Amino acid sequence: MAKLKTTFFCQNCGAQSPQWVGKCNSCNEWNTYAEEVVEKTGTKKVPFSSSKDKRVVKPQRLTEIKPQKENRIALNDQELNRVLGGGLVPGSLVLFGGEPGIGKSTLLLQLAVSQPQLKVLYVSGEESEQQISMRADRLGKANDNCFILTETSTQNIFLQIETLQPDLLIIDSIQTLQSPTIESSPGSISQIRECTAELLKYAKETNTPVFLIGHITKEGALAGPKVLEHMVDTVLHFEGDRNHFYRLLRSVKNRFGSTNELGIYEMSGKGLREVDNPSEILISGNNENLSGISIASTLEGVRPILVEVQALVSTAAYGTPQRSSTGFDLRRLNMLLAVLEKRCGFKLGAKDVFLNIAGGMRVDDPAIDLAVVCAVMSSNADIAIPNNICLAAEVGLSGEIRPVNRLEQRISEAEKLGFEKIIIAKSKTKLAHDKHKIEIIETGKIEEVVRAIFG
Repeated sequence: MAKLKTTFFCQNCGAQSPQWVGKCNSCNEWNTYAEEVVEKTGTKKVPFSSSKDKRVVKPQRLTEIKPQKENRIALNDQELNRVLGGGLVPGSLVLFGGEPGIGKSTLLLQLAVSQPQLKVLYVSGEESEQQISMRADRLGKANDNCFILTETSTQNIFLQIETLQPDLLIIDSIQTLQSPTIESSPGSISQIRECTAELLKYAKETNTPVFLIGHITKEGALAGPKVLEHMVDTVLHFEGDRNHFYRLLRSVKNRFGSTNELGIYEMSGKGLREVDNPSEILISGNNENLSGISIASTLEGVRPILVEVQALVSTAAYGTPQRSSTGFDLRRLNMLLAVLEKRCGFKLGAKDVFLNIAGGMRVDDPAIDLAVVCAVMSSNADIAIPNNICLAAEVGLSGEIRPVNRLEQRISEAEKLGFEKIIIAKSKTKLAHDKHKIEIIETGKIEEVVRAIFG
Protein backbone atom coordinates (compact mmCIF):
# COMPACT_ATOMS: atom_id res chain seq x y z
CA MET A 1 0.00 0.00 0.00
CA ALA A 2 1.32 3.45 -0.98
CA LYS A 3 2.29 5.68 1.87
CA LEU A 4 0.19 8.82 2.35
CA LYS A 5 1.96 12.13 2.66
CA THR A 6 0.09 14.60 4.85
CA THR A 7 0.71 18.08 6.15
CA PHE A 8 -1.21 20.80 7.99
CA PHE A 9 -2.59 23.90 6.26
CA CYS A 10 -4.11 27.07 7.69
CA GLN A 11 -7.63 27.29 6.29
CA ASN A 12 -7.52 31.09 6.53
CA CYS A 13 -4.26 32.10 4.81
CA GLY A 14 -2.86 28.84 3.39
CA ALA A 15 0.26 28.68 5.57
CA GLN A 16 1.83 25.21 5.87
CA SER A 17 3.14 23.40 8.93
CA PRO A 18 4.49 19.85 9.47
CA GLN A 19 2.46 19.57 12.67
CA TRP A 20 -0.72 21.02 14.16
CA VAL A 21 -0.38 24.38 15.90
CA GLY A 22 -3.05 26.30 17.76
CA LYS A 23 -2.24 29.79 16.45
CA CYS A 24 -1.16 30.52 12.89
CA ASN A 25 2.08 32.51 12.80
CA SER A 26 1.14 34.09 9.44
CA CYS A 27 -2.37 35.46 10.06
CA ASN A 28 -2.54 35.12 13.90
CA GLU A 29 -5.84 33.22 13.71
CA TRP A 30 -6.61 30.45 16.22
CA ASN A 31 -7.65 26.84 15.46
CA THR A 32 -7.43 27.17 11.68
CA TYR A 33 -4.95 24.36 10.94
CA ALA A 34 -6.33 21.18 9.38
CA GLU A 35 -4.55 18.06 8.18
CA GLU A 36 -4.70 17.38 4.45
CA VAL A 37 -3.40 14.55 2.31
CA VAL A 38 -0.85 15.97 -0.12
CA GLU A 39 -0.02 12.96 -2.30
CA LYS A 40 0.64 9.26 -2.44
CA THR A 41 4.24 8.32 -3.17
CA GLY A 42 4.77 6.95 -6.64
CA THR A 43 1.36 7.98 -8.02
CA LYS A 44 2.01 11.50 -9.27
CA LYS A 45 0.55 12.32 -12.70
CA VAL A 46 0.82 15.44 -14.78
CA PRO A 47 -2.67 16.50 -16.01
CA PHE A 48 -1.39 19.09 -18.47
CA SER A 49 1.93 18.93 -20.29
CA SER A 50 3.25 20.77 -23.30
CA SER A 51 6.03 20.29 -25.77
CA LYS A 52 7.34 23.65 -24.58
CA ASP A 53 8.27 22.08 -21.23
CA LYS A 54 11.66 21.06 -22.63
CA ARG A 55 12.54 24.48 -24.00
CA VAL A 56 15.65 26.19 -22.72
CA VAL A 57 15.07 29.77 -21.56
CA LYS A 58 18.11 32.04 -21.68
CA PRO A 59 18.44 35.43 -19.97
CA GLN A 60 18.09 38.50 -22.17
CA ARG A 61 19.21 42.08 -21.78
CA LEU A 62 16.37 44.39 -20.79
CA THR A 63 17.36 46.79 -23.58
CA GLU A 64 17.13 43.97 -26.17
CA ILE A 65 13.55 43.05 -25.27
CA LYS A 66 11.16 44.80 -27.65
CA PRO A 67 7.79 45.68 -26.14
CA GLN A 68 4.83 44.28 -28.06
CA LYS A 69 1.39 45.75 -28.27
CA GLU A 70 -1.28 43.75 -26.46
CA ASN A 71 -3.83 42.28 -28.84
CA ARG A 72 -6.89 42.28 -26.62
CA ILE A 73 -10.04 40.29 -27.34
CA ALA A 74 -13.03 42.62 -27.60
CA LEU A 75 -15.94 41.03 -25.72
CA ASN A 76 -19.59 41.73 -26.46
CA ASP A 77 -19.93 43.24 -22.99
CA GLN A 78 -18.79 46.86 -22.76
CA GLU A 79 -18.94 46.97 -18.96
CA LEU A 80 -16.67 43.93 -18.62
CA ASN A 81 -14.36 45.32 -21.32
CA ARG A 82 -13.98 48.55 -19.35
CA VAL A 83 -13.28 46.83 -16.02
CA LEU A 84 -10.70 44.51 -17.65
CA GLY A 85 -8.88 47.56 -19.04
CA GLY A 86 -10.09 47.60 -22.66
CA GLY A 87 -10.72 43.93 -23.44
CA LEU A 88 -9.57 40.43 -22.51
CA VAL A 89 -5.83 39.78 -22.76
CA PRO A 90 -4.93 36.38 -24.35
CA GLY A 91 -3.31 34.05 -21.84
CA SER A 92 -4.66 35.95 -18.83
CA LEU A 93 -6.11 34.24 -15.74
CA VAL A 94 -9.09 36.11 -14.29
CA LEU A 95 -10.55 35.30 -10.86
CA PHE A 96 -14.21 36.22 -10.50
CA GLY A 97 -15.63 36.34 -6.95
CA GLY A 98 -18.92 37.25 -5.34
CA GLU A 99 -21.59 36.23 -2.84
CA PRO A 100 -23.81 33.18 -3.49
CA GLY A 101 -26.75 34.02 -5.74
CA ILE A 102 -25.37 37.41 -6.80
CA GLY A 103 -25.16 36.38 -10.49
CA LYS A 104 -21.57 35.19 -11.12
CA SER A 105 -22.56 32.10 -13.12
CA THR A 106 -25.27 34.02 -14.97
CA LEU A 107 -22.86 36.75 -16.08
CA LEU A 108 -20.18 34.34 -17.33
CA LEU A 109 -22.70 32.04 -19.05
CA GLN A 110 -24.15 35.15 -20.68
CA LEU A 111 -20.62 36.04 -21.77
CA ALA A 112 -20.05 32.52 -23.14
CA VAL A 113 -23.21 32.43 -25.30
CA SER A 114 -22.74 35.99 -26.59
CA GLN A 115 -19.33 35.39 -28.24
CA PRO A 116 -20.09 33.73 -31.62
CA GLN A 117 -16.58 34.61 -32.85
CA LEU A 118 -14.95 32.55 -30.06
CA LYS A 119 -15.03 28.84 -29.27
CA VAL A 120 -15.93 28.84 -25.58
CA LEU A 121 -15.73 25.89 -23.17
CA TYR A 122 -17.84 26.34 -20.03
CA VAL A 123 -16.79 23.82 -17.36
CA SER A 124 -19.20 23.43 -14.45
CA GLY A 125 -18.62 21.38 -11.34
CA GLU A 126 -21.74 22.65 -9.57
CA GLU A 127 -24.59 22.25 -12.09
CA SER A 128 -25.75 19.65 -14.59
CA GLU A 129 -26.05 20.18 -18.36
CA GLN A 130 -29.84 20.47 -18.01
CA GLN A 131 -29.59 23.23 -15.40
CA ILE A 132 -27.15 25.21 -17.55
CA SER A 133 -29.36 24.70 -20.62
CA MET A 134 -32.41 25.98 -18.72
CA ARG A 135 -30.47 29.08 -17.67
CA ALA A 136 -29.32 29.69 -21.26
CA ASP A 137 -32.95 29.42 -22.45
CA ARG A 138 -33.93 31.97 -19.82
CA LEU A 139 -31.26 34.31 -21.15
CA GLY A 140 -32.79 33.91 -24.61
CA LYS A 141 -29.46 33.38 -26.35
CA ALA A 142 -27.98 30.46 -28.27
CA ASN A 143 -24.51 29.88 -29.66
CA ASP A 144 -23.20 26.84 -31.56
CA ASN A 145 -19.66 27.78 -30.54
CA CYS A 146 -20.40 27.41 -26.80
CA PHE A 147 -19.62 23.98 -25.33
CA ILE A 148 -20.68 22.75 -21.87
CA LEU A 149 -18.70 20.24 -19.79
CA THR A 150 -19.72 19.03 -16.33
CA GLU A 151 -16.55 17.66 -14.80
CA THR A 152 -14.44 18.15 -11.67
CA SER A 153 -11.27 16.20 -12.48
CA THR A 154 -8.58 18.39 -14.03
CA GLN A 155 -7.15 15.36 -15.84
CA ASN A 156 -10.43 14.78 -17.70
CA ILE A 157 -10.90 18.51 -18.30
CA PHE A 158 -7.50 18.83 -19.99
CA LEU A 159 -8.26 15.78 -22.17
CA GLN A 160 -11.39 17.54 -23.47
CA ILE A 161 -9.50 20.81 -23.85
CA GLU A 162 -6.85 19.07 -25.97
CA THR A 163 -9.59 17.72 -28.25
CA LEU A 164 -11.68 20.90 -28.47
CA GLN A 165 -8.91 23.58 -28.47
CA PRO A 166 -11.16 26.39 -27.10
CA ASP A 167 -10.47 30.12 -27.48
CA LEU A 168 -11.87 30.89 -24.03
CA LEU A 169 -12.17 28.67 -20.93
CA ILE A 170 -14.59 29.32 -18.05
CA ILE A 171 -14.35 27.31 -14.80
CA ASP A 172 -17.34 27.29 -12.43
CA SER A 173 -15.94 27.02 -9.82
CA ILE A 174 -12.30 26.57 -8.79
CA GLN A 175 -13.42 25.17 -5.40
CA THR A 176 -15.05 22.13 -7.08
CA LEU A 177 -12.01 21.01 -9.10
CA GLN A 178 -9.80 18.12 -8.04
CA SER A 179 -6.30 17.32 -9.30
CA PRO A 180 -5.05 13.70 -9.41
CA THR A 181 -1.67 14.84 -8.09
CA ILE A 182 -3.26 15.80 -4.73
CA GLU A 183 -5.26 13.34 -2.63
CA SER A 184 -7.10 15.87 -0.48
CA SER A 185 -10.77 16.70 -0.97
CA PRO A 186 -12.01 19.40 -3.42
CA GLY A 187 -12.05 22.90 -1.94
CA SER A 188 -9.09 22.31 0.35
CA ILE A 189 -6.14 24.67 0.40
CA SER A 190 -3.79 22.30 -1.42
CA GLN A 191 -6.37 21.39 -4.09
CA ILE A 192 -7.23 25.02 -4.90
CA ARG A 193 -3.56 25.94 -5.16
CA GLU A 194 -2.66 22.94 -7.35
CA CYS A 195 -5.67 23.29 -9.70
CA THR A 196 -5.00 27.01 -10.14
CA ALA A 197 -1.33 26.31 -10.90
CA GLU A 198 -2.32 23.79 -13.60
CA LEU A 199 -4.77 26.24 -15.19
CA LEU A 200 -2.20 29.03 -15.00
CA LYS A 201 0.33 26.84 -16.80
CA TYR A 202 -2.25 26.00 -19.47
CA ALA A 203 -3.26 29.66 -19.97
CA LYS A 204 0.32 30.94 -20.34
CA GLU A 205 1.60 28.14 -22.58
CA THR A 206 -1.39 28.08 -24.97
CA ASN A 207 -2.18 31.83 -24.79
CA THR A 208 -5.80 31.01 -23.90
CA PRO A 209 -7.69 33.32 -21.50
CA VAL A 210 -9.26 31.57 -18.50
CA PHE A 211 -12.04 32.77 -16.18
CA LEU A 212 -12.21 31.22 -12.69
CA ILE A 213 -15.30 31.64 -10.52
CA GLY A 214 -14.34 31.66 -6.83
CA HIS A 215 -16.40 31.36 -3.65
CA ILE A 216 -16.11 33.90 -0.85
CA THR A 217 -15.99 33.51 2.92
CA LYS A 218 -18.52 34.90 5.38
CA GLU A 219 -16.19 37.89 5.88
CA GLY A 220 -16.47 38.71 2.17
CA ALA A 221 -12.94 37.66 1.17
CA LEU A 222 -12.19 35.15 -1.57
CA ALA A 223 -12.10 31.60 -0.21
CA GLY A 224 -8.83 29.68 -0.43
CA PRO A 225 -5.22 30.65 0.19
CA LYS A 226 -4.18 34.26 -0.28
CA VAL A 227 -1.58 33.04 -2.78
CA LEU A 228 -4.50 32.37 -5.15
CA GLU A 229 -4.97 36.12 -5.68
CA HIS A 230 -1.23 36.51 -6.28
CA MET A 231 -1.19 33.78 -8.94
CA VAL A 232 -3.94 35.21 -11.16
CA ASP A 233 -3.61 38.27 -13.39
CA THR A 234 -6.93 39.91 -12.55
CA VAL A 235 -9.27 39.73 -9.55
CA LEU A 236 -12.86 40.90 -10.09
CA HIS A 237 -15.52 41.28 -7.40
CA PHE A 238 -19.23 41.13 -8.23
CA GLU A 239 -21.09 43.11 -5.58
CA GLY A 240 -24.63 44.12 -4.82
CA ASP A 241 -27.60 43.51 -2.58
CA ARG A 242 -29.79 40.63 -3.67
CA ASN A 243 -32.80 42.76 -2.67
CA HIS A 244 -31.84 45.37 -5.30
CA PHE A 245 -31.70 45.09 -9.08
CA TYR A 246 -28.26 46.58 -9.59
CA ARG A 247 -24.91 44.77 -9.49
CA LEU A 248 -21.46 46.39 -9.37
CA LEU A 249 -18.37 44.81 -10.97
CA ARG A 250 -15.12 46.08 -9.45
CA SER A 251 -11.50 45.30 -10.24
CA VAL A 252 -9.40 44.59 -7.13
CA LYS A 253 -6.25 43.61 -9.02
CA ASN A 254 -5.43 44.04 -12.70
CA ARG A 255 -2.01 43.56 -14.27
CA PHE A 256 -3.26 44.85 -17.62
CA GLY A 257 -5.27 47.92 -16.63
CA SER A 258 -6.59 50.24 -13.94
CA THR A 259 -8.21 48.97 -10.75
CA ASN A 260 -10.44 52.04 -10.44
CA GLU A 261 -12.99 51.10 -13.09
CA LEU A 262 -16.57 50.13 -12.27
CA GLY A 263 -19.12 48.15 -14.26
CA ILE A 264 -22.85 48.38 -13.48
CA TYR A 265 -25.46 45.77 -14.41
CA GLU A 266 -29.19 45.48 -13.86
CA MET A 267 -30.54 42.05 -12.92
CA SER A 268 -33.69 41.01 -14.75
CA GLY A 269 -35.55 37.81 -15.61
CA LYS A 270 -33.59 37.58 -18.85
CA GLY A 271 -30.15 37.97 -17.32
CA LEU A 272 -27.90 40.92 -16.59
CA ARG A 273 -28.33 44.10 -18.63
CA GLU A 274 -25.48 46.56 -19.05
CA VAL A 275 -26.22 50.02 -17.66
CA ASP A 276 -24.77 52.59 -20.06
CA ASN A 277 -25.68 55.68 -18.03
CA PRO A 278 -25.53 54.86 -14.31
CA SER A 279 -26.28 58.46 -13.28
CA GLU A 280 -29.88 58.07 -14.43
CA ILE A 281 -30.49 55.06 -12.17
CA LEU A 282 -28.67 56.52 -9.17
CA ILE A 283 -30.76 59.71 -9.16
CA SER A 284 -34.47 59.39 -8.36
CA GLY A 285 -36.92 60.94 -10.76
CA ASN A 286 -38.88 62.54 -7.93
CA ASN A 287 -39.58 66.14 -8.94
CA GLU A 288 -40.86 67.15 -5.51
CA ASN A 289 -38.43 69.20 -3.45
CA LEU A 290 -37.62 67.14 -0.35
CA SER A 291 -35.25 68.19 2.40
CA GLY A 292 -32.09 66.19 3.10
CA ILE A 293 -31.34 65.29 -0.54
CA SER A 294 -28.40 66.55 -2.59
CA ILE A 295 -26.71 65.48 -5.82
CA ALA A 296 -22.95 64.87 -5.93
CA SER A 297 -20.66 64.41 -8.91
CA THR A 298 -18.18 61.60 -8.30
CA LEU A 299 -15.73 59.52 -10.34
CA GLU A 300 -15.33 55.76 -10.63
CA GLY A 301 -12.06 55.34 -12.50
CA VAL A 302 -12.35 57.68 -15.46
CA ARG A 303 -16.14 57.50 -15.46
CA PRO A 304 -18.10 60.45 -14.01
CA ILE A 305 -21.24 59.44 -12.10
CA LEU A 306 -23.87 61.55 -10.36
CA VAL A 307 -25.17 60.04 -7.11
CA GLU A 308 -27.94 61.03 -4.75
CA VAL A 309 -26.95 61.69 -1.12
CA GLN A 310 -29.74 61.32 1.43
CA ALA A 311 -29.50 62.59 5.01
CA LEU A 312 -31.87 62.52 7.96
CA VAL A 313 -31.27 64.62 11.09
CA SER A 314 -33.61 64.22 14.05
CA THR A 315 -33.60 64.82 17.78
CA ALA A 316 -32.00 61.95 19.66
CA ALA A 317 -34.63 59.93 21.52
CA TYR A 318 -32.02 58.47 23.89
CA GLY A 319 -29.02 59.91 25.66
CA THR A 320 -26.40 58.98 23.07
CA PRO A 321 -27.07 60.28 19.52
CA GLN A 322 -26.78 57.77 16.69
CA ARG A 323 -24.47 58.10 13.68
CA SER A 324 -25.25 55.73 10.83
CA SER A 325 -23.88 55.69 7.29
CA THR A 326 -24.63 53.44 4.29
CA GLY A 327 -22.26 53.67 1.31
CA PHE A 328 -20.09 56.37 2.94
CA ASP A 329 -17.23 56.18 5.46
CA LEU A 330 -18.67 56.67 8.95
CA ARG A 331 -15.45 58.20 10.29
CA ARG A 332 -15.47 60.80 7.53
CA LEU A 333 -19.12 61.59 8.31
CA ASN A 334 -18.20 62.20 11.97
CA MET A 335 -15.39 64.48 10.83
CA LEU A 336 -17.73 66.53 8.61
CA LEU A 337 -20.28 66.81 11.44
CA ALA A 338 -17.53 68.12 13.71
CA VAL A 339 -16.60 70.73 11.08
CA LEU A 340 -20.24 71.85 10.86
CA GLU A 341 -20.47 72.23 14.63
CA LYS A 342 -17.10 73.90 15.19
CA ARG A 343 -16.78 76.15 12.14
CA CYS A 344 -20.41 76.82 11.16
CA GLY A 345 -22.23 76.80 14.50
CA PHE A 346 -24.65 73.93 13.77
CA LYS A 347 -25.56 72.18 17.04
CA LEU A 348 -25.66 68.53 16.00
CA GLY A 349 -24.18 66.97 19.14
CA ALA A 350 -27.60 65.99 20.53
CA LYS A 351 -29.13 64.85 17.22
CA ASP A 352 -29.26 61.56 15.34
CA VAL A 353 -27.69 61.70 11.87
CA PHE A 354 -28.37 59.04 9.22
CA LEU A 355 -26.71 59.10 5.80
CA ASN A 356 -27.37 56.98 2.72
CA ILE A 357 -25.95 56.84 -0.81
CA ALA A 358 -28.89 55.91 -3.04
CA GLY A 359 -28.68 52.93 -5.37
CA GLY A 360 -26.58 50.71 -3.11
CA MET A 361 -23.26 52.27 -4.17
CA ARG A 362 -20.26 52.79 -1.93
CA VAL A 363 -18.38 56.05 -2.59
CA ASP A 364 -14.97 57.06 -1.25
CA ASP A 365 -14.35 60.08 -3.49
CA PRO A 366 -13.56 63.24 -1.43
CA ALA A 367 -15.62 65.27 -3.94
CA ILE A 368 -18.79 64.00 -2.25
CA ASP A 369 -17.99 65.86 1.00
CA LEU A 370 -19.84 69.04 0.05
CA ALA A 371 -22.98 67.11 -0.96
CA VAL A 372 -22.94 65.29 2.41
CA VAL A 373 -22.61 68.58 4.32
CA CYS A 374 -25.41 70.24 2.33
CA ALA A 375 -27.75 67.24 2.75
CA VAL A 376 -27.20 67.29 6.53
CA MET A 377 -27.82 71.06 6.70
CA SER A 378 -30.93 70.70 4.52
CA SER A 379 -32.42 67.99 6.74
CA ASN A 380 -31.53 69.85 9.94
CA ALA A 381 -33.27 73.05 8.78
CA ASP A 382 -35.95 71.11 6.85
CA ILE A 383 -35.30 73.26 3.77
CA ALA A 384 -35.05 71.51 0.40
CA ILE A 385 -32.10 71.97 -1.92
CA PRO A 386 -33.27 72.94 -5.46
CA ASN A 387 -33.17 69.84 -7.66
CA ASN A 388 -31.28 71.67 -10.42
CA ILE A 389 -28.08 72.06 -8.33
CA CYS A 390 -25.13 69.65 -8.33
CA LEU A 391 -22.11 69.72 -5.98
CA ALA A 392 -18.49 68.62 -6.37
CA ALA A 393 -15.92 69.69 -3.76
CA GLU A 394 -13.96 68.51 -0.75
CA VAL A 395 -14.45 70.02 2.71
CA GLY A 396 -11.39 70.72 4.87
CA LEU A 397 -11.12 70.67 8.65
CA SER A 398 -11.14 74.46 8.82
CA GLY A 399 -14.39 74.65 6.87
CA GLU A 400 -12.80 75.66 3.56
CA ILE A 401 -14.01 74.25 0.23
CA ARG A 402 -11.17 72.47 -1.56
CA PRO A 403 -10.94 71.70 -5.31
CA VAL A 404 -11.03 68.15 -6.70
CA ASN A 405 -9.58 66.59 -9.84
CA ARG A 406 -11.12 66.16 -13.30
CA LEU A 407 -13.60 69.00 -12.89
CA GLU A 408 -14.28 69.25 -16.62
CA GLN A 409 -15.62 65.70 -16.72
CA ARG A 410 -17.79 66.25 -13.67
CA ILE A 411 -19.23 69.47 -15.08
CA SER A 412 -19.94 67.86 -18.46
CA GLU A 413 -21.80 64.96 -16.83
CA ALA A 414 -23.96 67.32 -14.76
CA GLU A 415 -24.70 69.41 -17.85
CA LYS A 416 -25.61 66.32 -19.87
CA LEU A 417 -28.20 65.30 -17.27
CA GLY A 418 -29.89 68.72 -17.33
CA PHE A 419 -28.57 70.39 -14.18
CA GLU A 420 -28.53 74.19 -14.32
CA LYS A 421 -25.94 74.93 -11.60
CA ILE A 422 -22.87 73.18 -10.19
CA ILE A 423 -21.08 74.36 -7.04
CA ILE A 424 -17.32 73.75 -6.95
CA ALA A 425 -14.30 75.13 -5.09
CA LYS A 426 -12.24 78.14 -6.11
CA SER A 427 -8.98 77.13 -7.73
CA LYS A 428 -6.00 78.75 -9.39
CA THR A 429 -6.82 76.94 -12.63
CA LYS A 430 -9.31 78.99 -14.59
CA LEU A 431 -12.27 77.14 -16.05
CA ALA A 432 -13.78 77.98 -19.41
CA HIS A 433 -17.21 79.11 -18.20
CA ASP A 434 -18.30 79.99 -21.75
CA LYS A 435 -17.66 76.44 -22.87
CA HIS A 436 -20.49 75.09 -20.68
CA LYS A 437 -24.16 76.01 -20.64
CA ILE A 438 -24.41 75.08 -16.96
CA GLU A 439 -23.78 77.87 -14.42
CA ILE A 440 -20.55 77.24 -12.50
CA ILE A 441 -20.49 78.68 -8.96
CA GLU A 442 -17.06 78.82 -7.32
CA THR A 443 -16.98 79.01 -3.51
CA GLY A 444 -14.29 79.14 -0.83
CA LYS A 445 -16.16 78.53 2.45
CA ILE A 446 -19.26 76.67 3.61
CA GLU A 447 -20.96 80.01 4.35
CA GLU A 448 -20.75 80.90 0.66
CA VAL A 449 -22.30 77.54 -0.26
CA VAL A 450 -25.19 78.15 2.15
CA ARG A 451 -25.87 81.56 0.58
CA ALA A 452 -25.70 80.10 -2.94
CA ILE A 453 -28.16 77.30 -2.16
CA PHE A 454 -30.54 78.64 0.47
CA GLY A 455 -30.21 82.37 -0.24
